[in-house]
Amino acid sequence: MSAFRNRLLAITLCAASTASTHLVSKGYAMPCGQQPQQTAGPSTVSRRIGAIKAVNGAQITLTPDSGPDVNVTVQATTRIVRIAPGEKDLKNAAPIQLRELQIGDRILVGGKASDDSLSLVASSVVVMKRSDLEARHEQDLQDWQKRGVGGLVNAVDAAAGTVTVSFSSFAGKKNIVIHSSNTTVIRRYAPDSVKFDDAKPSTLQEVHPGDQVRARGDRNADGTELTAEEIVSGTFRNIAGTVNSADASSSTLSVHDVLAKKTVMVKIAQDSQLRQLPPEMAQRIAMRLKGTSAGAAPGAASASSSGTNAQTTRSASPAGGMGAGGNGMGGRTGGAPDFQQLLSRAPAASLADLHKGDAVIILSTEGTAGVGTVITLVSGVEPILQAAPSASSAALLTPWSLGGPSGDLGGP
Repeated sequence: MSAFRNRLLAITLCAASTASTHLVSKGYAMPCGQQPQQTAGPSTVSRRIGAIKAVNGAQITLTPDSGPDVNVTVQATTRIVRIAPGEKDLKNAAPIQLRELQIGDRILVGGKASDDSLSLVASSVVVMKRSDLEARHEQDLQDWQKRGVGGLVNAVDAAAGTVTVSFSSFAGKKNIVIHSSNTTVIRRYAPDSVKFDDAKPSTLQEVHPGDQVRARGDRNADGTELTAEEIVSGTFRNIAGTVNSADASSSTLSVHDVLAKKTVMVKIAQDSQLRQLPPEMAQRIAMRLKGTSAGAAPGAASASSSGTNAQTTRSASPAGGMGAGGNGMGGRTGGAPDFQQLLSRAPAASLADLHKGDAVIILSTEGTAGVGTVITLVSGVEPILQAAPSASSAALLTPWSLGGPSGDLGGP
């Protein structure tokens, strides 16, 4: 099961009583009421939110979203209800039995905690079944692919609630104005994380020209505007150059950036995507960049035209890629080729496959202390760099190629 599907929703309690409990998950509205009131003394109800690690009779081992595991004791009087992702309140919650709970289910437990907070006697348990979450994730994946747009930020008008982005494909360049409202969910990637789970609540004031943005919502008839339900932004680094050295012990890579004309360091993480372009694929892309193929437009490829996001391309790539669609460039017959779809079909690579002098294009996080984390790295790109030596060839890569906004950016 992919990391995207394994993503656990972070749930926040915002109501005191079971009847008006409000949970908010990343990207999903769950039951909501008024803010919980804190009471002093032994009558205080403790609450824990997380995933079920084990169930043994009337004992549940809960792995909370933060902190150590908690042992939960379920009594005969404990109220257990099941709620679906997206519900606004508990009126549609259905009573279920303890035996129906399974490992991986998300629960909110209310009850009396021990002095060390490592155990809790439950008075109520609100459950979101893992199967329901996975079904919702899959629906959101498809919706991001269908209604998602993204690209590089040209302008931001926080007062008007708009962001203008541009994206390029082999078919040309296009601008889209994204409109937000007070109901739009806005998040931003952490400076040194490739995981959408680490994205934090944000505002348009944090979005700047040059950032990458992905949004999901309804477009107007000509596709030039979108009313956003969700917006995810981040600052990423594009690197195009040659490998100086690779250090397997520290999982780091030294690269001479031919665009910035300096040496940069990046680190390879578990979620980093490394690909090796076959020579024929690299040549076809180079021809497109030079505008020599029929119908091609010069310039770099997509800043995110595929509708996929971080982990989305890897785990649920739309049809396309080499050998699919008939044009050999990752697009449908008669349509513009899509670099992200093509890239998803390229063979995987590892740090050990990289050697001094190899040409690479890299998308990395902004990073800390000058060292970013690789989101996507593609080697075998010598023809591409030769075709567009002064262009930002790394713009072929986008953060949404690993997974991403969908309620899980890997989206994306």
